[in-house]
Amino acid sequence: MFQVFRASAIALGSAVVMIAVSGGSAMAQSSPLPNPYSSILDWATLPGGRTWGQMAALDIDSRGNIWAVERCGGITCHGRPEAPVLAFGPAGEVVRTLGAGLFVFPHGIAIDSDDNVWVTDGRAVDGKGHQVIKFSPDGEILMRLGTAGVAGEGPNTFNGPSDVAIAPNGDIFVGDGHDAGTNARVVKFSSDGTFIKAWGRKGEGPGEFATPHSLAFDSRGRLFVGDRENNRIQIFDQDGAFLDEWTQFGRPSGMWIDRDDVFYVADSQSDMTLNPGFTRGLRIGSARDGSVAAFVPHPNPDPASPAAEGVVIDAAGNVYTAGNDEPVAKHIPINPTAR
Repeated sequence: MFQVFRASAIALGSAVVMIAVSGGSAMAQSSPLPNPYSSILDWATLPGGRTWGQMAALDIDSRGNIWAVERCGGITCHGRPEAPVLAFGPAGEVVRTLGAGLFVFPHGIAIDSDDNVWVTDGRAVDGKGHQVIKFSPDGEILMRLGTAGVAGEGPNTFNGPSDVAIAPNGDIFVGDGHDAGTNARVVKFSSDGTFIKAWGRKGEGPGEFATPHSLAFDSRGRLFVGDRENNRIQIFDQDGAFLDEWTQFGRPSGMWIDRDDVFYVADSQSDMTLNPGFTRGLRIGSARDGSVAAFVPHPNPDPASPAAEGVVIDAAGNVYTAGNDEPVAKHIPINPTAR
């Protein structure tokens, strides 16, 4: 069913309540944040009666196609024939698929400046998984990072890689860790796949992680890491030096930073138990100063319902989100001139 949620016409960045940041801590919010979007929750469609499975990440290519990783109609692609990597055209139709038979638990996705597609595989079964696979735009496998089916924390192994991000110079960054008993680090490679360094361990201190679930770069080249189970975002330089941590964006599952450093953070898990004082939804603010300007709430009040983890923005300012067992949603600015 076509569902649309409408909000009051308050422009992002204009006459909104801001949460200011000082030293990494958020000041109290005096009134509710505005939602400046209309949301089409069933924007994308799958062909042939295929059902939606779990999704954790989105990205966009140079043609404006929205890419998603979808776990073959369920929670895993092991033993399934479907291609889990999907590109959606302007009307939400599937225009390309990749990766059939290659993945166990496809999780993170990144599209680089040449439209190559990078996908992480966060679990392993029967000699597959715990890898990052790079595809050409036509689906040819160009690179594999990690050792297929082998869990580890050395230079050539991962254990639960959640996300991948490509720096402007081509260096590759992997958020390595997802489930209990997996790694808790960020791994850096050169553009040809040569290991450079890794940093992080399990913990709550600066430079420590409890699920480095998502990665993003701002315009200054700083690396933002969604440290989900620690209810925070950590910020590093590209050598792994800790710069700051922010908690005001909730419990981060997915992140996107646009060319103007507008910061979009998808929170799929916050509740009174996991992150008291926050609710699930999409928080929008600034990657420059950490202010929070808007909030798109999760439409289902049932705390057990799936919520969006992945988020990406197109050139027109439309926001796309994806969660588990539900279509990719499109959120349209009510006042497009605000950007």
